[in-house]
Amino acid sequence: MIAIVVRSARLLAAHWPALLAWMLGGTLAHYLVLELASLVGARTALGGILLLPLAALCLLVAYVAMFLVLRDGMRKLRSLAPLPEDARARRKAFLDGILGGILPFVAFYTAWGFMREDVVSYINGAFAWQFQWGLSAAVAGADYDTSGTIDDLGFDPFTLSLLLGAFVARWLHQRYRARLPGWTGVAAVYLEALWVYLAAYLVKDALGLLTAWVDGRQAMVWLADLREGLVGVLAPLGFLWDGVEWLLGEAGGLILLPVAWLTIAGVIYGQAVRAAAPQLGGRTVERWRSRYGTIPQRLRRRLADLGESFVGRFRPIGRALVLMWRAGPVLIGSYVLLSTVVTLAEQWGLIGISRLLGPHDYRSFWGPVFVALTLGVSVIIEPLRVSVVAASYDETLDRLSAVDSEAEVQTAGGSAPGGELDDEVVADAAREQDKGDEVVRNAGA
Repeated sequence: MIAIVVRSARLLAAHWPALLAWMLGGTLAHYLVLELASLVGARTALGGILLLPLAALCLLVAYVAMFLVLRDGMRKLRSLAPLPEDARARRKAFLDGILGGILPFVAFYTAWGFMREDVVSYINGAFAWQFQWGLSAAVAGADYDTSGTIDDLGFDPFTLSLLLGAFVARWLHQRYRARLPGWTGVAAVYLEALWVYLAAYLVKDALGLLTAWVDGRQAMVWLADLREGLVGVLAPLGFLWDGVEWLLGEAGGLILLPVAWLTIAGVIYGQAVRAAAPQLGGRTVERWRSRYGTIPQRLRRRLADLGESFVGRFRPIGRALVLMWRAGPVLIGSYVLLSTVVTLAEQWGLIGISRLLGPHDYRSFWGPVFVALTLGVSVIIEPLRVSVVAASYDETLDRLSAVDSEAEVQTAGGSAPGGELDDEVVADAAREQDKGDEVVRNAGA
């Protein structure tokens, strides 16, 4: 953990002005887009919903920029993937980072309730505009029609049509990208964000309906009765039951949040180190790769096109998870502990500033001040969090390189212990996999 702390401090000290500027800009843009979406949504539901994904996209752009700003200070990552020389290559790396990060970021954004907060803010803002316009119309003696406005997201033909249209347009751009002008990459980012945003929101709603359905089943009633019966007989079991529920809930948040951030960083940085990305190994994986190589080339090309449209979006996430798996529990546990300290610092920062400000009336003071206070502390803490994530990712690459080098030295004189495949066979299979990945990337290009 000391190595991660040292790397984090160096990255933050060297780049904190740029990190702070990007975070401040992303937060401000996120707020302004939500206000614009509320204004437009009060007039037309289509315009408001089309603008909503841009709010999350503003924050994603800020985070991608912060991660890429830190890239030149990450020693191991820079050795694997040197920084692009010209401005065009840098813009392409930035665009690739955004496209690759949309899916995991929106999933994280949805799971932690930020998307729901955006939708609530959008609806409340739109209703506020309609109230003002309706009041003005009433004073003037005119009619005010609100049909076709706001329209909360849900499983309806309107939302599903938007999702399908955005996905098809994104697929067409991906397929014919080589024939299109370069500026269409910006449209591709928006289309990707739009369909992923709508899909994540619908999945979140579906999971909520499923959870409500499960909670209403007779089995859950029996489980509640069983708990009450056990507590009635042995009171300590009730405390134990509640303690286990609390521990699982808290541990899930403390562990999953840092892992989600490291996954996002792995996807963003993985766009630069795809050639050196970790691969799953072992006899089973190699056997499936060999079988895949026997498929006719034309069919493999079709499968590659299909995989790039669907599975290809999840491949960077899988690589990031494999990277964490190979890093081992000690390194990941140290990172999770350090991330928890950062989260605790954010909470204590809010408490400390509120104590310094002293007691005030809620409506006249804390109502408007608390939102600004929360955003201000978040803008300061997020560069620290990003530095910790980037430093942990770089430390993970460093540790894995050392482990791989040691394994090469140990197996240089013969085959690996435990009946593993011959090194030459594994190398051939890896080369075939790299060729397959290149076909996929060229198809997407």
